Amino acid sequence: MKPFDVGGTTLFLALYSDVTNSKELLDLMQAGTLEPEIALLNALLIPDVFPVLAAAHKTLIAKSREALTTRTLHSELVYNYSGSKHISESLKRCGISDSTSYILVARFDASADEVTAIKELIKGVEINLEELEGRANQAQIQKHYKIPASELRISSLSDAITCRIAARDAL
Repeated sequence: MKPFDVGGTTLFLALYSDVTNSKELLDLMQAGTLEPEIALLNALLIPDVFPVLAAAHKTLIAKSREALTTRTLHSELVYNYSGSKHISESLKRCGISDSTSYILVARFDASADEVTAIKELIKGVEINLEELEGRANQAQIQKHYKIPASELRISSLSDAITCRIAARDAL
C-alpha cells in the first residue's frame, strides 16, 4: 500500500488484479462487518490516482463539516469518486460487484496492523499503481462521466474526471 497525504490525513492506496474474493468482500461491506473498513473501487474506472485524491479531499471536507452523505467515510470516498448525486447508483457503478477482479483499495489513516490485515483480506495480486493508466477502460469512463472526445483533445481523462468530482455539488 502506498501512502498519500491528503490535507494532513494519510490515504493508503493499493491496486489489485486477479481478485477472486470480490463477492465475499462485497457481502462483508454490505453487512457492515468488513474489518478494517476500506473503500473498494472498480479500478477499470480509474485512469490515475489524482481523481481519487480529489475525491478523498472532498470526503475529508464533508467529514470535518459532519456532512457525510453516506454512512461511512470509506463509502463516501466511492460516492465522491463517482461524480453522481445518486448514492446507490454511485456505489454500484464505481464500487465493486460480485465479479470485479481489478480493484483499487483505499484506507484513511491505516495503522501497520491494518495494512497487513488488508493485504490478507484481498485475495489477489498487488500491482503497481502506475498500471492504472494502461488498464483503465477509457470508453466506459467517457460514458460514465459523459466526457466527449472533443474535451479529451484539450484535457486528460484524469483532469476531466477531477473537474466533474470537484464541480458535482455546484451543478
